[in-house]
Amino acid sequence: MQGGGLTVREMCTTTAVSRASYYRSWRKREPKQEELALRDAIQRLALRDRHCGYRRIHRFLKRDGWVVNHKRVLRLMREDNLLSIRRRRYIVTTDSDHCWRTYPNLARSMVVTDINQLWVADITYVRLELEFVYLAVVLDVYSRRVVGWSLSRELDSEFAQEALDIALKRRRPAAGLIHHSDRGVQYACSDYVQRLESSGITISMSRPGNPYDNAWAESFMKTLKVEEVDGRRYRTFDHAKSCIGTFIEEVYNQQRLHSALDYRSPIEFEADLRNARLKLDQQAASGSHRGIVERGL
Repeated sequence: MQGGGLTVREMCTTTAVSRASYYRSWRKREPKQEELALRDAIQRLALRDRHCGYRRIHRFLKRDGWVVNHKRVLRLMREDNLLSIRRRRYIVTTDSDHCWRTYPNLARSMVVTDINQLWVADITYVRLELEFVYLAVVLDVYSRRVVGWSLSRELDSEFAQEALDIALKRRRPAAGLIHHSDRGVQYACSDYVQRLESSGITISMSRPGNPYDNAWAESFMKTLKVEEVDGRRYRTFDHAKSCIGTFIEEVYNQQRLHSALDYRSPIEFEADLRNARLKLDQQAASGSHRGIVERGL
């Protein structure tokens, strides 16, 4: 939280006012703003450690001066689907948050050698002035290119499928592509699974409570937050969609250099890949033509 260039902690220290008093007064004056800021603080803590329960997050908030009880923290975390993942000793089980089928992690052992072999999908939240919205992305692992994305006010399966549909229309991948995601209900529900299967796509999902299984998508989300979202104050949904769309399509895909791509942008990398293959095809055709001439055919 910022105010006149100073953090709440700095302002309270300067004026000799406790942070608890500040938040208590602020809550009375601006209840909607206070609720939004509290949810933002909870989401940051929960996403930093997905095994951090509501009691521990409540403690963190209290230490930072928030006037909030553990029941309210539990309610907000439940509403935002942020309750911690529970580990079960000696048992490998599916995600108990939904009844849909989950799938084994196929991406873990893959060696990717071309585009449209492995796509990864993920969802993150974006804070606006008075609400949260949600971003779904689909990323090609080999070129690191975002091939589909969608922004929505609702955390449902429809906007995740919209991102997938955009990717399918843009790329038209051959059968055999692997789609990897976490075990969230947006990706495990029947509509999303049927869309993948009807396109000849094999489904892969991360192990329970293991964000490293989808490190490619997590890396993009971090880049998005650091280079775009964290430095903005989006006024409206349309403002956020325009800014995020510009960052993805014009900055990240076209301009941002990746060390994994020999310091090329995703679009530049794919263009070089196409040119190299075209050159090889031309050389092969030329060699075949010479062989025919030498044999007098």
